[in-house]
Amino acid sequence: MNLNNTKAIITGGASGLGFACAQHIVENGGKVTLIDINQEAGAAAVEQLGADHAQFIQANVTSESEIEQACDAAKDFAGGLNVAINCAGILAAGRVLGREKPMDLSHFNSAIQVNLIGSFNVSKAAANVMQHNEKDEDGQTGVIINTASIAAYEGQIGQAAYSASKAGIVGMTLPMSREFTRIGVRVMTIAPGVFMTPMVAGMPDDVKAALGAAVPFPSRLGAPNEFARTAQHIIENTYLNGSVIRLDGAIRLQAK
Repeated sequence: MNLNNTKAIITGGASGLGFACAQHIVENGGKVTLIDINQEAGAAAVEQLGADHAQFIQANVTSESEIEQACDAAKDFAGGLNVAINCAGILAAGRVLGREKPMDLSHFNSAIQVNLIGSFNVSKAAANVMQHNEKDEDGQTGVIINTASIAAYEGQIGQAAYSASKAGIVGMTLPMSREFTRIGVRVMTIAPGVFMTPMVAGMPDDVKAALGAAVPFPSRLGAPNEFARTAQHIIENTYLNGSVIRLDGAIRLQAK
């Protein structure tokens, strides 16, 4: 599969890593449907990408009905759906035993709902559409790319909820890919390190410099385009399936 025939749905697509993927796909001739909850950012993203190549749908990744409708709309817009990229997520930072009280269960649950269940929800809805695509020479009908985090492996203090949600994405990658062999849909996950996302961009310069310096090589923050190009390679390389790619400059997170 090449980017010029990519017909993608991208969650968290209005900014950050998701928008970088959308931009890369559109620049190479594909079409994208951006899923996000930020209406203003979504409209701005479509304006930048071009209404002939991109559309925005405001939807919550935890809603079955909204995501099913979004997948159908993505198929109608692009004339098919063969790629799903899950970039929507929240940090949900906080200690299990805080200074004032233990973490509210709702706080932990919000990370699981958006990061893990949201990724699962989009994956199943997209795969349900993709299984009806015409198969290529390898029998492939589509590819799903989820976003985990290196925190899935080395979660820091205050990341219990976030790490658990991202570790769940890592854990479902292989069994989902094994199940989807019968329908020709590949499943891969990217586990990024510290990237220049909108959240990081808003930090003080000295904090950003310190984050970049902690990366062994190259000693800098990851660029969203590097994430997008990794997604491109997954899309184009049919032999990538059922695995997690760490994209992190060899960083290993310390306890805090």
